Amino acid sequence: MEQRDMSVMDHIVELRKRIIVVLSFLAVALIAGFFLAGPLITYLQSTPTAQDLPMNAFKMTDPLRVYMTFAFACSLILVFPVILYQLWAFVSPGLHENERKVTLSYIPLAFILFLSGLAFAYFILFPFIIQFMSSLAERLNITEQYGINEYFSFLLQITLPFGLLFQMPVVVMFLTRLGLVTPQLLRKIRKYAYFVLLVIAALITPPEIVSHLMVTIPLLFLYEVSIWISSLTYRKVLKAERLLEEQEREHEQEKQNE
Repeated sequence: MEQRDMSVMDHIVELRKRIIVVLSFLAVALIAGFFLAGPLITYLQSTPTAQDLPMNAFKMTDPLRVYMTFAFACSLILVFPVILYQLWAFVSPGLHENERKVTLSYIPLAFILFLSGLAFAYFILFPFIIQFMSSLAERLNITEQYGINEYFSFLLQITLPFGLLFQMPVVVMFLTRLGLVTPQLLRKIRKYAYFVLLVIAALITPPEIVSHLMVTIPLLFLYEVSIWISSLTYRKVLKAERLLEEQEREHEQEKQNE
C-alpha cells in the first residue's frame, strides 16, 4: 500500500497533476469534438423532434456559437471517463487495496449511467417538452420561429444535467465506501433531499406540471435506489472491517505466541 499520510502541499501538487492530465485530454477531445459537432448537429436537425421546427439564425454568430457549443459538449462527454479516473486516482492513496479495486470498477458504471441519463432526457423527456410547447403555441395561435442557438441551448440544458444527475447511485456508493455516507444518514435526510431534487427538477424543466413530474419521479426513484445501494455497500464495508479486525487480532496473537 502507498503511503497514506500526505501533507497539504502534497495534496495540492497531486491535485494540480490530475487537473493538468484532465485538461490535456480535454484539449485532445476538443479536437475530436470539432469533427463530431457538424455531423451531430445535422443529425439532430433531421430527427422527428426537430425537422418540423423552423430554425433561424437571429445573429450572425449563432451558427458558430452552436458549433462551438456542441464541440465542447462532445469533448466533455469523451473526457468524462478520464475525469472519473483522475478523481479516483486522487483519492486512491487513502484507500485500502481492496477498496481501490472496488471503487475503480465504478468508473464504467458511472459512464454507462451518464449515457443513460442523456438518452432518457433526449429520447423521452425532450420530445414531450417540444410537443407540449408546440401544441401550446398552436392553441394560442402563435407562429413558431425558433432560433437555432436557443433550440440547441435548450436541448443541452435538458440533457446534460440528466447525465450528471444519473450519477447519484455511483456517487452515493463511492461515498459510502469511503465512510462519508451511511444509509441511515440518507434515510434521515430524505425529506430534505426530496426538496432539493424538486428544486433541481423545476430549474431544468419548463413551468409545466407534467414535464416537471417526468423529471422529478426518476430523480426520487434514483434517490431510493441510492439508499438501497448504500445499504448493500455499507454491509460489505462492515464485513470487510470485521475481517480486517479479526486478521489483526490473529496477527497479534501469533506475535504473542512467538
